[in-house]
Amino acid sequence: MALLITDKCINCDMCLPECPNEAIYEGSKVYEIDVNRCTECVGFYDHQTCIAVCPIDCIIPHPKYVETQEQLLVKFKALNIVG
Repeated sequence: MALLITDKCINCDMCLPECPNEAIYEGSKVYEIDVNRCTECVGFYDHQTCIAVCPIDCIIPHPKYVETQEQLLVKFKALNIVG
């Protein structure tokens, strides 16, 4: 499942450097997450780093992009060209 930054985001810049897949970017009003790049940190860490650093808890599971751990690992490998 990809993650979603809600409209409660205050653009504090805490999450941006934390994403190992560079899935977080500046949107028109708040930061956004590219669902095609978000692996919920699977392949890198045992927790979602953006959620861990968000001071207002505005990052949630994306309700429209549900993926299993296996699917996230496949996405991680494709993004990072791991054999």
